[in-house]
Order: sequence, then C-alpha cells, then structure tokens
Amino acid sequence: MNKNNFCVIMAGGIGTRFWPMSRISRPKQFIDVLGIGETLIQQTFRRFEKICPRENIFIVTNLMYRNLVHEQIPGLGEYQVLCEPARRNTAPCIAFANQIISNINPDANIIVAPSDQVIINEDRFVEILNSALNVSEQNDWLLTLGIKPTYPNTGYGYIQFNENQVLETNRELRKVITFTEKPCYEMAVKFLKDGDFLWNSGIFIWSLKSITKAFSEHLPEILEVFRPLSSEITEAKIEETYTICPSISIDYGIMEKAQNVYVMVSDFGWSDVGTWASLYEVREKDKNLNTIVGKNVMTYDTKDCIITMPKHKLAVLQGLEDFIVIEEDDILLICKKDQEQQIRKFVSDVEVEKGEKFL
Repeated sequence: MNKNNFCVIMAGGIGTRFWPMSRISRPKQFIDVLGIGETLIQQTFRRFEKICPRENIFIVTNLMYRNLVHEQIPGLGEYQVLCEPARRNTAPCIAFANQIISNINPDANIIVAPSDQVIINEDRFVEILNSALNVSEQNDWLLTLGIKPTYPNTGYGYIQFNENQVLETNRELRKVITFTEKPCYEMAVKFLKDGDFLWNSGIFIWSLKSITKAFSEHLPEILEVFRPLSSEITEAKIEETYTICPSISIDYGIMEKAQNVYVMVSDFGWSDVGTWASLYEVREKDKNLNTIVGKNVMTYDTKDCIITMPKHKLAVLQGLEDFIVIEEDDILLICKKDQEQQIRKFVSDVEVEKGEKFL
C-alpha cells in the first residue's frame, strides 16, 4: 500500500433532513441508517482502509463529535481526528486537513470524501479510486468522481464534461466544463437527455501540491489563515483560526474556477443518502416495496413506505402508501414521502415551539 496515499473524511454535518433519526447530538454519519449493524462513518472508514494506510486516514469533524468518532472507530490516534470549533463549509475543512498532512508528508496524494455516502460495489469503488490516485500523482490536476445518472434527481449537483475529449491513457477521465448545483426537474431531465452530465459525488482526488497551488490561486486568504498551524497545533490556535476563517465550499471556491479540473466517470452503486427518498432507493425492500428497519413491524395493505422503528417496539401499520414512518427515542414522524422537503420546516417549528430538547 502506497505510504503517500492519504484520506480526509469530512464528518461535521448535522443532517437535519434525516430528523428525527439524525439529531444534533448524533447526526446521520454516526447512525446505522441501513439497519446493517454498521454506521455510515464506520462503512466509510472501512472502505478507505483498503486504499490508504490506516494511520493516513484523517477525520475532520465538529468539536462536539470528537468522542463519537473515537467511540465508533476505536484505535485512532488523537492526531487523526481534526476538530473544528465552528462550521465553515468544505474549503476550510480541507485546508485544515491539508496543513496537518503537509506537516507529515509533503508528497501526499489525497482523497477527500464525505462520511455519509452509501457505496454498493465496494470493489469497483476501490479500483476506481486507485486509478484516480495514480492519475493525480502524475499530473497537476484536481479530480472528482462523477456518477452516471440513472434518473433526473433534483437533489444532486451535476458536472458537465467534454464528451469529445477522451484521454488515451484513461478513457473514463474527462475534462470538466461546468458544475451545476441542484437543478429543477425540467433541467435535470435535459441533463440526462444530453448525456454529458454526471452526478457530483463530492469525492475529490489530488496531490497535496496541486490542491495547495489551487488554494494559493483561488482562495489565498484561507491558505494564509491555516498556515500558522504548521508550527503550532493547539485547540486555542485552531479556535483562533476558525474565528477569522470565511465560510465557503470547495466547489464554489476552487473547483468551479480552476482550469485543471477533470472528472472520472464512475459507476459503483452510489448514493449520498441526503434524503429519505434516496435512502429508500438503497435499502432492501419487501414484496410490497416497503423498506423496514425494526424487528417487530407488521404491515397490512401498506406499500412503498420507509419505516424505521426501535427494535423493542411493536408497530402495526395499515393502509399506508408512500409514507415515511420513523420513531426515534421520544419522537414519532409520519410524513408523505413526496413532502419530505417539509422536514426542515418541521425541525424549525419544533425548535420554536418545543425548544432544543427534540433536536
């Protein structure tokens, strides 16, 4: 295994769209959303152990989740869990990790990935990432993985690539033309019809030298903010850094502006499980197309539902179609699947009317 291969797992999100399963104290990445006995961050870490030395895997999370990370991934060194005192989006998160990695290995080749994605074909995933690492090691390029779209999803970002430019050395690698944030349905349909658009996976591959150069060209202010961490890494210094650090995404700050961005066309059974509907797509289903987590759930004339109940609780459901039914601790949510965008409003209303107890 290449000692220059590093991985940065971003694990600081709150995940309000998965309320009430996802709570501020234990967000989506720390939950077994598939009901398979392994949380999303545990699955993510295990996958990257096949690509990078274990000691080269870093997790960037919010300070409040430090103990959760160590609890779910035992044996991590303290240096591997980078705790942000405040949320500043993905560019500062990546710059923070870059600075720490540069102190260890200036020749690092880095994968950056979210902690809360589902990958069905892990062998293919590993194969594609190893190929991408070989490319980034040899070229001053910023790579991302683009997923072949299967339907007009309006919850994902899209990447347009140059379909006429195919590299002889790697036919799955294409030059990026544009990034488009979550489109309307009509636009998503057009993207699929055009055939030169991919879903944006949010997984990046680059050498430390290439991404540092990109920061110096497009986000020099963030690069300078984190540079002092090369000589002093203390909680007080990190707190001071985040106090003056602007909030900006890596997509907007660098990927949409840089001219050396390439996408690797990928197909390994991917979902960012950002919504209940996307979770429904990857969970196993019964003969009535219900996806059920819970040992004591009985259904009658019920179909196309997402159901998650505590193991000890008996639930009897009759006459439901296309519903989300979730019970978690002291909260029960029953919501139409096609109205799940309302969940953020529900969370806001709960905070106003009931306080933070139920968040």
